[in-house]
Amino acid sequence: MFANVLIVCHANVCRSPAAEMLFKSRQRTASRSSSAPIAFHSAGLRAVNGHGMDPVMQRLLAEQGVAASTHYSRRLERRLVRDADLVLVTERAQVSAVEALDPASRGKVYPLGKWEDDSDVADPHGHVEADYRESLVLIEHLVMGWLKKIC
Repeated sequence: MFANVLIVCHANVCRSPAAEMLFKSRQRTASRSSSAPIAFHSAGLRAVNGHGMDPVMQRLLAEQGVAASTHYSRRLERRLVRDADLVLVTERAQVSAVEALDPASRGKVYPLGKWEDDSDVADPHGHVEADYRESLVLIEHLVMGWLKKIC
């Protein structure tokens, strides 16, 4: 059983907070047991602490009824990795970056797309809205796949 799941991307303003918010909002409908809810958190490998969520992604989440206005970015630290039972990254290459930060994390760091041929989630930050929508659709699909396995 997982009690604490950490989602990691580059800057923690777009992909990982979107996944965090979707995990939080969707776990209630995906849960098949009466066990305690899972705590979901996010961080960024190169994040600057305190930045708000990308406004385009925030608006797209709001369209789905997912509030994300309280999110502020935070930089990934060894303590966050150690406290997590499971670490999910948005790109395969980020697995090694997390493991380099905390070598003891080997075996608990996986791509968000692990169940979908290790699909990477493209970073839409600064691109056109269609790119954001495409990433959000993939993130939600991947989140639902993980929820089926961990809830």
